[in-house]
Amino acid sequence: MSIWTTIIGSAAGFALGGPIGALVGGLAGHAYGRMRGGEADAGAQRQVAFTIGVIALGAKMAKADGVVTRDEVAAFREVFHVPPAEGKNVARVFDQAKKDSRGYEAYACQLGALFHDNPAVLEDLLDGLFHIAKADNVYHPAEDQFLGQVAEIFGFSEAEFQRIRAGHVGPDHADPYAILGVGHEIADADLKSRYRQLIREHHPDTLIAQGVPQEFIDIANEKLAVINDAYDRIAKERGLN
Repeated sequence: MSIWTTIIGSAAGFALGGPIGALVGGLAGHAYGRMRGGEADAGAQRQVAFTIGVIALGAKMAKADGVVTRDEVAAFREVFHVPPAEGKNVARVFDQAKKDSRGYEAYACQLGALFHDNPAVLEDLLDGLFHIAKADNVYHPAEDQFLGQVAEIFGFSEAEFQRIRAGHVGPDHADPYAILGVGHEIADADLKSRYRQLIREHHPDTLIAQGVPQEFIDIANEKLAVINDAYDRIAKERGLN
């Protein structure tokens, strides 16, 4: 089932609470006359929280550089393959979050608590935000600061954030060691172990099982491509098989 069908059809049964729950409730109220939903299971709630959280934080980030455009919504549609019929609902959540008097910290804290046991999910959420931040072909320093602060709320160290960030600089320019989060002096065996760990953690099937919507698959595959490229560059440099 599409995440959009879940959101529209079951939103009335969600009990997420917090700022994300408020946004879902607003969307449910708009769509309630179209489709009634029952109680939503925990897995569906986590997927909806993830999806709405990306939209909300993307909206807050759009305000960070002082220029709010529709490029961010368009980028979100690319990631989540939003059906044309649901485009207005995405824009509605985006606008509601943008106008919400609460800061981004409230959304980040709720998501961090919800996925505290799945850091790979939170990392993929950050990847989605990076994608949105770069949508207008300008990665503003204010956006970089915003993402660094969200990463800190999620529990990532500065070194971990720099690793995630490096993967979005571009594989032709970023340090492949930074992308893998290892030092240049790492032993070959440890390098291979780290590479396998990252591939396992960020495999789309693993992430979907942990609460990332199916629609996020392209970002997950993009993440794997960046990890593979970084390892291949190091392996070639070291003459590894």
